[in-house]
Amino acid sequence: MKAAEIRALVCTPWRHGDCVDLTGVICEGPLDLAGCDVTGVNFTGAFFPDGFDATGARFLGVSWFSHSQFGRAASFVESVFTNDARFDQAVFSGKTSFEGAEFRGIARFDRGDFVAGANFRSVACYGNFSLQGVWMRKQANFQGAEWLGGLWCEAAQLPEDTDFADTQVHGRLWLRHALLGERPLQSSAFPLSYGYTYN
Repeated sequence: MKAAEIRALVCTPWRHGDCVDLTGVICEGPLDLAGCDVTGVNFTGAFFPDGFDATGARFLGVSWFSHSQFGRAASFVESVFTNDARFDQAVFSGKTSFEGAEFRGIARFDRGDFVAGANFRSVACYGNFSLQGVWMRKQANFQGAEWLGGLWCEAAQLPEDTDFADTQVHGRLWLRHALLGERPLQSSAFPLSYGYTYN
């Protein structure tokens, strides 16, 4: 499906319960949703080989990107997810940025593969933020992030130089089997943590 056709389908007024089903879609051309209001959408298993730009977009319903693949750069800079956002087992082959994004539901990145770096600077998440089994192969930056619903990092694999400066964790901090390079990820990596910690 051409990128313009996808944009026309998802950039429509949202009503409670609406969800455009684009399961398994292959997007022809870069998908530009920058600044758009996006209705509920199911991109499970979708493939975006030419890039994805949702800079400043507002995802008003559910946002499901489970098992999706991003072939080039993916930008969710300053995006707002007003409902649950699922990126579990997504593959990000190009540079990926969620800098300044706001997640008002859960944010699930379980077993995601970030091949070329991941930027989560200054994200805010009100629900649980899950990185279970995630693999970030190159740079990973969480500087200034705030997780109000806790942070779950079971078996996450993060680069040794991952930046957690000025982060805040409110609620449960789960770090069992998580690695920072070849060392266990410790709660001391997070400057402020207000809940229970599980190492």
